[in-house]
Amino acid sequence: MELKALSLKVAEIAKNAGKIIKDNFGQITQSSIETKGLNDFVTEIDKAAEKYIVAELTKLIPESGFIAEEGTSDKVGETYNWIIDPLDGTTNFIHGFYPVAVSIALMKKSEIISGVVYEVGLDECFYAWKNGGAWLNGNRITVSSKSVFKNSLLATGFPYHDFEQLDKYIDLLKFLTKNTQGIRRLGSAATDLAYVACGRFDGFYEYDLKPYDVAAGCILVTEAGGKLSDFAGDDDYIFGKEIVASNSEIFNDFLVNVKGYMKF
Repeated sequence: MELKALSLKVAEIAKNAGKIIKDNFGQITQSSIETKGLNDFVTEIDKAAEKYIVAELTKLIPESGFIAEEGTSDKVGETYNWIIDPLDGTTNFIHGFYPVAVSIALMKKSEIISGVVYEVGLDECFYAWKNGGAWLNGNRITVSSKSVFKNSLLATGFPYHDFEQLDKYIDLLKFLTKNTQGIRRLGSAATDLAYVACGRFDGFYEYDLKPYDVAAGCILVTEAGGKLSDFAGDDDYIFGKEIVASNSEIFNDFLVNVKGYMKF
């Protein structure tokens, strides 16, 4: 399998799915919104985009399976499985603001080997493949070179239904607010990771995540020269529901601070 060619094809699929989203941006009615759980929503556009993505990816690798947020396909592939979020940032989308992103990753056995994040609002397509680097609209990207943690700009996501660690999270947020150049919250983890990969953010952390929120973004970060872990410093960040991502210069300081507040 030629991963560069495959990734570029997936990028086109992501952009086409993004057109479905953009064509319906600002037009969502309350009747088209379903509630999956506390503050967890899905629209008919999420479902339409995912149906399109699954059909197109099946053409690329017919034997592949899917881990897809809206459950369009429950097929399990023996070797290859796609991890898909057709519309990351649904709450943003419902309220009519960006970012919203299409996130598609390809997993071979247990390893992510290709990933695409298409941010619809700015028409920015981020993509990466194993040992091929990370790219944005055809240009090579790298993580930031920031070497002093207090000079970093970080991103995070606020918990929206799992509040078990909220007090610890708020304490960490207070610390980081006082000891960095700032914290941003965009509402799309896929976009946050893409922005770490291209150096706009120096780091990102969040808990209560799903694999389809982060899988594509993770390979973007690693191929752009960054580092990743879960809050314990281990490598269970795809399925482990928590992530720390940054450039390699500040990673250790970042992780020590996150671990100090979130793992006790």
